[in-house]
Amino acid sequence: MSEGERQIRTLARAVGLANRWQDVEGEWHEVATDDLAAILQALDYPAGTAADRKRSRDRLVAERDAAPTFLSGDVGRSLALPRSLRNMGTATIRLESGGTLTVDLGAGRLPAQLEPGYHRLHIQDREITLAIAPARCHALGGGPAWGPAIQIPSLRGDSPFGTFDDLRQAAGLFAQAGADLVAISPVHALYPGGKTHFSPYAPSSRLFLNSALAIAPAEAASGDLIDWPHARDAALAQLREAFDALSQGDRQALEEHARQHPALKRHALFDALHLRHDALPWQDWPPAFHDPEGSAARDFARDNPDEVALHIFAQVNAERRLAAAQEQARVKGMRIGLIADLAVGVDPGGSDVWSNPEAFLRHLTIGAPPDPLGPTGQNWGLTTFSPAGLRSESFAPWIATIRAALRHAGGLRIDHIFGLQRLWIIPEGAKSSRGAYLSYPVDDLLRILTLESHRAGSVIVGENLGTPPEGFGKRMAARGIIGMKVLWFERTEDEGFAAPSDYPHLSMAMTGTHDTPTVAGWWQGRDLEWQAGFRSPQDMKAATTSRRRDRKRLWKRLAGEALPFPEVASDQVVDAAIAHVAAAPSQLKVVPMEDYLGLEDQPNMPGTLDEHPNWRRRLPDRIENLLKRPDVARRAAMLRQRNDVPEV
Repeated sequence: MSEGERQIRTLARAVGLANRWQDVEGEWHEVATDDLAAILQALDYPAGTAADRKRSRDRLVAERDAAPTFLSGDVGRSLALPRSLRNMGTATIRLESGGTLTVDLGAGRLPAQLEPGYHRLHIQDREITLAIAPARCHALGGGPAWGPAIQIPSLRGDSPFGTFDDLRQAAGLFAQAGADLVAISPVHALYPGGKTHFSPYAPSSRLFLNSALAIAPAEAASGDLIDWPHARDAALAQLREAFDALSQGDRQALEEHARQHPALKRHALFDALHLRHDALPWQDWPPAFHDPEGSAARDFARDNPDEVALHIFAQVNAERRLAAAQEQARVKGMRIGLIADLAVGVDPGGSDVWSNPEAFLRHLTIGAPPDPLGPTGQNWGLTTFSPAGLRSESFAPWIATIRAALRHAGGLRIDHIFGLQRLWIIPEGAKSSRGAYLSYPVDDLLRILTLESHRAGSVIVGENLGTPPEGFGKRMAARGIIGMKVLWFERTEDEGFAAPSDYPHLSMAMTGTHDTPTVAGWWQGRDLEWQAGFRSPQDMKAATTSRRRDRKRLWKRLAGEALPFPEVASDQVVDAAIAHVAAAPSQLKVVPMEDYLGLEDQPNMPGTLDEHPNWRRRLPDRIENLLKRPDVARRAAMLRQRNDVPEV
């Protein structure tokens, strides 16, 4: 290895890039030096020449020695100050509650008596945000809670796709059946004019809502699949009609609301510009419109006030209807209500990145390294916050994102929660395998999450499927974050299925997720039928053989018998799987609607685009009719009877 290569690898480690990574089998792989150099360039630490590397090292030293703008700590524990703030005499802490404290910095630590909250630390002419977190996230009292996972668009109502109003009805009906929660996929803002962009996990913004879910186009629903291009056009037309009918007083109220919420006005401006520029990503707009504060964007907002106000109205309407769904759940007796979902990132061409590009990774996307399920790795085509961007903005973007997700929910699932400690990042245009892991300020991120959980009174669930970074499981448990335990992935050392008693209390037991086969589909091999269209015959033969073995293992666990596959009907397996989840000591029990109904097709099949109708499936009937079905009532009763909360 040359001296230049050693310098690049040393610089990468200093920036937070891992020089190697470990796969699911425990084998270590080295990241190529050229790949590290490409990522460093994208992170604005060029390393192509000796002079570049020196400038990047000097920048790192300056950043390390600079006084921070944000510090976080834990209630009841003193907080060690960074070297740049020690021996600076006295400081004043202005508490969020209104009081003040004077502290001596001579010991290099802040006192342990600070209350939870966001305080202001004043040292000479510096002001530092000081976040003090409770020890653990908000905890649910009163015993286990159960409920369905519902894909909102799949609900049948009076429009081509399900809406927040349909969710409100579903929450009320499940509450009457004894459920305490409804888990939903992300409701983040998508593109108002997008014809093909409808995955809830690839949003334009995580700060705002998918306003289409608040609109019921005035046309009868038909078919088992959602025609998203037609449905989105119908929703946008319905939105314009409702906006045109607003009174002058309503429009003035919208203007006042926008003045009080500048971030909302900027998002509405993005949506208006997005439609004006043929629904293209902002990078493909004329350069004059790339700057939200530039004259072109300001002139457009001034000259087209109704186009911007339309999208302000859309967000206000969506907020009101989503709030009504959560209110209905709680009024009807649910202890949690909605469990929202936070996507791991955003589309690079969307509103969040356009509004605040300095907070995000640029010229980099996120994904996963090669593994048995994805031999070439995964590139999700998303970006997310950069560690440097978060620090430079005192973590305000993360705080705002968590608050937005919790605004109308009693719980929050964090998609790919491992990303709070590390993320696989890939240079723009490179293969997924050419990435590396980038470290994140995990303790700061978790403290903010814990603090916001308490302020909202909401439980936190972490999607922790896959290979965790070192020590992350202990961090989750220490913070009271509920991990996911999905039937298909809970295995014993002999490759059998784990017993319900093996599921920990601090977990959410599930028969499946939106990305896994349904119980009936898995049992019948429906997912393998779909995969036969894009996997090799050799792969399919191995998958079929493995499934045959696993069917016997599953039935032995569920029923204590080793009956051959043809003798067991799908309905029996679905009942037994739900009973398995109901018997777990987990705090939360979640069964997807597809499993309540014994459906064979799953909402989403990872790794597919057009090969499978992802995010398009509709339930077979209205929710009020489905809950009257004997099989659905029987399965809900299994969960209710095993998890009734005793009277206090």
